[in-house]
Amino acid sequence: MDLYAVLGLDPQATPADIKRAYRRLARRYHPGINPGDRAAEAMFRRITEAYETLTDPSRRQQYDAREGSHAPVTAQMPASLEFAGFDFSAAARGADAATFTELFAEVLHPLAPAHRGTPERGADLHAALTVPFIDAMRGVHRQVVVTRQDVCPSCRGVGQVRVEEGHCAACRGTGAVRWARGHMVFSKACGACGGTGRVRQQPCMACASQGRVVRTDAVPVFVPPGTAEGARLRLAEQGHAGRAAGRAGDLYVTVRVAAHPMFRREGDDLVIEVPLAVHEAILGSRVTVPTLDGIVRLRIPPGTQPGQQFRLRGRGVPNHAGGRGDLLVQARLVLPAVIDERSKELMREFARLNSDDVRQGWGGRHE
Repeated sequence: MDLYAVLGLDPQATPADIKRAYRRLARRYHPGINPGDRAAEAMFRRITEAYETLTDPSRRQQYDAREGSHAPVTAQMPASLEFAGFDFSAAARGADAATFTELFAEVLHPLAPAHRGTPERGADLHAALTVPFIDAMRGVHRQVVVTRQDVCPSCRGVGQVRVEEGHCAACRGTGAVRWARGHMVFSKACGACGGTGRVRQQPCMACASQGRVVRTDAVPVFVPPGTAEGARLRLAEQGHAGRAAGRAGDLYVTVRVAAHPMFRREGDDLVIEVPLAVHEAILGSRVTVPTLDGIVRLRIPPGTQPGQQFRLRGRGVPNHAGGRGDLLVQARLVLPAVIDERSKELMREFARLNSDDVRQGWGGRHE
């Protein structure tokens, strides 16, 4: 892993440059900003490792010596790794002493190339949206704000940007890098320029060569008519951007429908209670009833009983088949507060004229 490339820097970067690059990238890839994103978490670990190594003078010196000596070497070195001799100016005792396995680790077990060109699908995103009851019944356009990884506009997801051709900073234009293991010195073709010593591209500093940047966007969402509480809407390719031009993930929006003070939903039907006075229920009347489409007048027949239900067809919830449910209007009897003697006398007169026991056959007793 090229620690300088991870931070988007060259080997001549100053400590201040390293600190600025780390702060910028850490804010972008911090796990707290990208919950559940394993790619961002792995990138954050690489950024932290690069920062801790390159800000420590002794560790940076050891890393530079291991990854590429500044000593002159012959240009156009072969692509294979070669043993380049001995360097007795380096100590070979203590923690820095190399075992036989360590000395030839890169010869016997070369690192597998990173498959950065393999397209990977982006991760899905989840969000919640609360809408008023009437809006959910009629359908409404809304927006949800999401923080997601998007394609880097600077490199268009490639991770590198084209620059004017020049010397490779990693190998100083030699095409080869050298490093020491104990007293033994090895050499291999420079991986940054492919052994040519020249570069036409450089890591994209805007995205730290990842091809993706973190952005906060307002995504438009259409809530279809008749959407129920807890419904989940899928917005294709509105999630995290994929790697190497891979397909973006999806955005799933869970809809929360706020309760309504009058309407209650039962499947595709709506239920509403209409309050009736005693005389309206006994004599019949016409009352106004609110619906999704506005106010309608409903005829209440004489002798309407409490809880009696009236059906207004096609005034309910829109469904996926293009139809609509019904509006069920339930009568709710509201008794007046009888406090004056005239009203009481009228109620007694009413009772004498209608003396039939309303509990006849019910099984109880009336005294």
